[in-house]
Amino acid sequence: MTSIILAGPRGKMGREAVQLIRETETFELAAAVDSKNAGKQLAELPGMPDEQALVYDDMRTCLEEAEADVLVDLTTPSAGKQHLELALDHHVRPVVGTTGFTDADIERLREKAEEKELGAIIAPNFAVGAILMMKLSQIAAKYFSDAEIIEMHHDNKLDAPSGTAAKTASMINEIRPHKLQGHPEEKEQQEGARGAETDGLRIHSVRLPGLVAHQEVLFGGSGQTLKIRHDSYNRQSFMPGVKLAVEQVMQVKTLVYGLENIIE
Repeated sequence: MTSIILAGPRGKMGREAVQLIRETETFELAAAVDSKNAGKQLAELPGMPDEQALVYDDMRTCLEEAEADVLVDLTTPSAGKQHLELALDHHVRPVVGTTGFTDADIERLREKAEEKELGAIIAPNFAVGAILMMKLSQIAAKYFSDAEIIEMHHDNKLDAPSGTAAKTASMINEIRPHKLQGHPEEKEQQEGARGAETDGLRIHSVRLPGLVAHQEVLFGGSGQTLKIRHDSYNRQSFMPGVKLAVEQVMQVKTLVYGLENIIE
């Protein structure tokens, strides 16, 4: 049985994660961390199932008092960073579904996880289909050197570009030679019109109500184009990836950044 602390249970992802834990025979909810409602049982929170797990408003206290194997953090980028490190300090394996980690952050935290011989997973996207979209885009980059990414999310998303778009660009640029795309003398008549630039590749972020999580990778070549697209229409689409991450974090002794590294 894998005992789990869940951070962010009242969020849209958090609510789905509560159901995932309840429905998975090998998972149990040890405690929850929420910015409000400290001292209550999770069942007392509006819209929550009859789940008897104590709610804390402080991650350190929760980790000190609740016995758990894994922390699933579905909060914010700033909180996710702090919670990941606290979890490692308390010998709990973190699975973090937020973005905002720099390369330096990842390297430092990987060294810490390996020193403690603990698994840790940071997943910019938990949707298995999105991971396949990223891997297929990397394959396509061997044959198409011109590519642009359009990522579309709900209007409450805090970061732009998304972690998935940034990770996709990084994976493409591992294969694709550096190239400034478009006309060499092109000029933006309005700043930002060509999107963010990373090693010559452009990323465009769309934020609208009604969207959940969507991404297109567009490749162009002589006389042809290729489009690779993934759409998440609800947060249930992320739960198989959360389940996979919780299971795999118990098997590794390093920090893994991106589910593509644990999907064969």
